[in-house]
Amino acid sequence: MAKAITPRSVDYSEWYNDLVIRSGLADYSAVRGCMIIKPLGYALWENMRAVLDRMFKETGHVNAYFPLFIPKSFLSREAQHVEGFAKECAVVTHHRLKLAEDGSGVVVDPDAKLEEELIVRPTSETIIWHTYRDWIQSYRDLPLLINQWANVVRWEMRTRPFLRTAEFLWQEGHTAHATREEAIAEAERMLDVYARFAEEYMAMPVVRGVKTPSERFAGAEETYCIEALMQDGKALQAGTSHFLGQNFAKAFDVTFLDQHNQRQYVWATSWGVSTRLVGALVMTHSDDDGLVLPPRLAPLQVAIVTIPTVEEPQMTVARELAEQLQRIGISVTVDTDETKRAGFKFAEYELRGVPVRIAIGKRDVEADTVEIARRDTKEKATVPRAAAVEHVRGLLDEIQQNLLRRARQFVADNTHTVETFEEFQRVLDERGGFVLAHWDGTAETEARIKELTKATIRCIPLDGAPQEGRCILTGKPSSRRVLFARAY
Repeated sequence: MAKAITPRSVDYSEWYNDLVIRSGLADYSAVRGCMIIKPLGYALWENMRAVLDRMFKETGHVNAYFPLFIPKSFLSREAQHVEGFAKECAVVTHHRLKLAEDGSGVVVDPDAKLEEELIVRPTSETIIWHTYRDWIQSYRDLPLLINQWANVVRWEMRTRPFLRTAEFLWQEGHTAHATREEAIAEAERMLDVYARFAEEYMAMPVVRGVKTPSERFAGAEETYCIEALMQDGKALQAGTSHFLGQNFAKAFDVTFLDQHNQRQYVWATSWGVSTRLVGALVMTHSDDDGLVLPPRLAPLQVAIVTIPTVEEPQMTVARELAEQLQRIGISVTVDTDETKRAGFKFAEYELRGVPVRIAIGKRDVEADTVEIARRDTKEKATVPRAAAVEHVRGLLDEIQQNLLRRARQFVADNTHTVETFEEFQRVLDERGGFVLAHWDGTAETEARIKELTKATIRCIPLDGAPQEGRCILTGKPSSRRVLFARAY
C-alpha cells in the first residue's frame, strides 16, 4: 500500500516530497542529487515552456542552442562570474574509458586526458559571448535577442526535487544591445514577462524587485527578480533578469561599429526561469489530498468517470461530452479502467490535480444531467447535460481566477511591516512570511541579519515608495523598506 501524504501541518517539507512522488511528478534517480521527471511533471513543464516560448517570441526573441561543454579558460575571463560558479562546476577531464586489466569493469583511460578541461554548463554566458564576438560587427547586428532551452548542472550538495537539483531544465536568454538604456529596458521587460506568466498562468502572485549587491548574479551590474511566497511562509525566487553592463563584452572583446563609425562595446542582459517553477506551483496551491493545478497549465483539465464503467448509456454520454469539450480546446479523458472503483478514481484525479471531474451515473443519464466537481474548492454541482460544456468552460476560468485570488489573499495576510529588530524576529519565528523593514544599505548589516535570523533580503521592491526610517538592526538612516523572508 502506498505511503499516505504527510499533512502540511505536521511536516511541510515531507508533505512536499511525498506529494511530488505520489502524484507522479518526479522520482528519485540513481544519480545523487538528480531527479527523474515523470510524464505528468514533464507535461506540466512542457505547458509552461510552450507559453513562455510564445511570450518570448512575441517580444522579438528567437531560439538557438549552444554546447553543453565550456572550455575551462572561458570561465576565467570574467572574475566575478567564475567566483560565483566555481564551487558548483562539474569538470570533464578525460574523453575515454577502457576495460580494466583484471576484467572488473571499466576505468578511465589515463592516456585520454583532455588538453583543456571542459566545464559542464552551469550557465552559458561565457560560451555565448565568445560566439557573439563573431556574430556582432555593426550596429545593424543589434539588438541580438537569443533564447536557449537547455539543461544545466550545478553541483548542489543539498537537493530537493524541482526546487534544487544538480541537473535541471531551464531557459536562458542572452541579449546584446547598442546602448545601456536599451539593455536595462530589456532586462526590465523580461522581468515583466516572467511576472505576467506567474500571475496569469501559474495563478501565483509575485513581488517584483531588485536584488541587493551581495545577492546579484555573478558578473551582473543589476539583478531583477520575482519573489513568491509559499504556504509555509518561506519565499521562493521564481525568476531573474540581469543587466550585465559591458562586463562580458569586455571579457570576450565583443564590439561593434556604431552609426558614427566608432567602435563600442555592446551592452548585455541575461534572464532565466527553470523547472523550479513546477515546485513553486505545487507549494503555492496544493493541499493534503494532492496537487491543485491551475487550468491554464494543467496537462489534463477534465476527467470524466462513468459509474459503473461498463454501462453503455453512460459511456455514450461521456464520449459525446468529451468530443464537445475537445472541440473547444479543453483537454479531457474518459476513464474506461474497469479494475478501479469510482471512489478510487476520484481520489486519483484529486491527487493528480485535475481541475474538473465529471461523474456520469445511471440516474444522471435518466435525468439528462451530469455531476461536476471542481478541484480547488471540492464543490459539486448537478448540471443539465445540454449546459455542461459551457458550465465547464466557465468553471475552468473561475478556478483559474479563484486560485489567484486565494494566493493573493495569502500573501496579503502574510506580509508584515515591522519597526524594530525584536518585532522582526518575533514575526519570523511566530508567523513567517514576507517582512517589510528598514535596512541601512550595508552588506555587513545584511549579513548580520541573516546570521541572526536566517532571513535574507529577497529584494528591494520596485513598487515600494521611498520612506525615511531607521535600520531595524543598527538604527542608522534608511531611505526605504526592503523585503525580508526566510527562503528556499
